[in-house]
Order: sequence, then structure tokens, then C-alpha cells
Amino acid sequence: MDERNWPVERFEEHRTRLRAVAYRMLGSVSEADDAVQDTWLRFSRADTGGVENLGAWLTTVVARVCLNVLRSREQRREDPLEMRVPDPIIGHEDGGDPEHEALLADSVGLALLVVLEALSPAERLAFVLHDMFAVPFEEIAPMIERSPAAARQLASRARRRVRGQAPAPDPDLSRQRDVVNAFFAAARDGDFDALVAVLDPDVVLRSDGGVARARHTVVITGARTVAGQALTFGRFSPFARPALINGAAGVVVAAHGRPLSIMAFTVTGGRVVAIDVLADPERLHRLDLAVLDG
Repeated sequence: MDERNWPVERFEEHRTRLRAVAYRMLGSVSEADDAVQDTWLRFSRADTGGVENLGAWLTTVVARVCLNVLRSREQRREDPLEMRVPDPIIGHEDGGDPEHEALLADSVGLALLVVLEALSPAERLAFVLHDMFAVPFEEIAPMIERSPAAARQLASRARRRVRGQAPAPDPDLSRQRDVVNAFFAAARDGDFDALVAVLDPDVVLRSDGGVARARHTVVITGARTVAGQALTFGRFSPFARPALINGAAGVVVAAHGRPLSIMAFTVTGGRVVAIDVLADPERLHRLDLAVLDG
């Protein structure tokens, strides 16, 4: 082995995991890639000869990088209650993209990431590292300057919020797609009762229109309220292209080659429990939708 390439090869063995950690921590593909690159720079400059578990060492580094990003983001946020729909991972319904599949190995739906966005930086780190990557609380605690018991409590608090606000989707993707198709059919036909029937009574609709829009974010709940809003989606039905959004059934709404919105659906028990919409023109413009071509 060429000694000059040895550090690169060692790092590349862990890149997929590091990118997965960073995406769950930050909810942004570009920021996750930046965090991994920052981790590489720190690794390339550090003396890791005495490190017994390089994977754990690198996970700690990328987690600290992400924690700093989250804290900086929190300081810049004008409204602490502001809701943000994270960057979606878009793919063909037949899958086949190993990079996307690796990033979403634990079925990290968009609804889950929305809930993670509402956690404090310390809560998010404790939950992501422990519950998603099995990092012991003894290793998490120094990152957030807390005791292991306090780190455990943060993760537990985050876990309760996730369970309450981001239920696990049905595992059968074809059933998910049937429900989403029924939703759009009812919206297209203007069938209010059919829309209510396909929605969970406590369904939540979250829409992120971006700072350029008069209303940055919209959050509405309840089947009848969401159904009333969903009737307006009917006009988009001809432009809705089926897609996998973070591994679940969803659609990309695009007209004349221009994306208008990304809609992610969480289907649980055969009904829609959450709809997360990204309609921010600036962020949509940055998304790579070439995966849907062909």
C-alpha cells in the first residue's frame, strides 16, 4: 500500500457512516457533505496513530462539527418556533441508488427530520448518536458537556417527541403508494369526503415556502382542515410525478421542467398521518432532480 494514500483509504472506509450521521444531525445534504469534509481535514492533520477505534473517533469529530453548526443555526434563528422542512432525498420508486440507500439506511423519513429540527442541539445529538448509531452515553456526554445520566435523559426526552410526532410509516411501499394515489385522486375530483377518509384524524400538514414567501411556514392539523387545504392540490395532479422521498412514497410537482414543490407522505395504518411540503423556490432550485429523468 502506498503510504501517501493510506490516510485517504482509512477515511473512505468510514465516509458513508459519517455522511449518514451528518445528514441526520443537520437535515441538509450540502451541510452534511461540508461536515464530512471538515472531519477529513481534521483527521488529515491529527496524529491518530494511537487511536484504537478510528470509526468511533471520526464519529465523535463529525458529531462535534455538526453540533457547532446546529448551535450557530439556533443563534441565527429569529423565531425559536420556526418550522423548517429539511432537504429531502429524492429517488426513483424502484430504488437502485446505492448512495441514497446508504444515506437512508434506517428509513429516516422527512417527518422524522422535521421533528428533529425542533429539538435542541444537545437533544438532537444525544438522540441521533444513541438511538440511530448505538453510541454509548458515556461517549456522548463529553460532547455536550453533560453527565452520562443527563445525556440519557436528553435522548429519552427526544425519543418521546419523536414517537408522538413522527410515527413509523407502513413498511409496505406499495400500500403507501396506493394511499398517496387515493389522496391525489380525491383532490383531483374535489371529493372532500374521500380526502377525509384517507387522512388520519390527527394528520398534520407542514409546508415550508421559504423566506421569500409572505408566509414562511404553514402548519395545520386535523383531517377536515387538511382535506380542505388539500382540495387546492387537485390542480397540481397532472404535474405530480411519483418519487421516493426519503425512502417513502411521495411526489415531485414540476411543470415545464421547473420544480414547484416536493411532497412527502407518512402513511401509517393505511392512512396519511403527515404531509411535509417543501415549496421554497430557492431550495428547490438547488435540488438535483436528474434522478427522476428517464
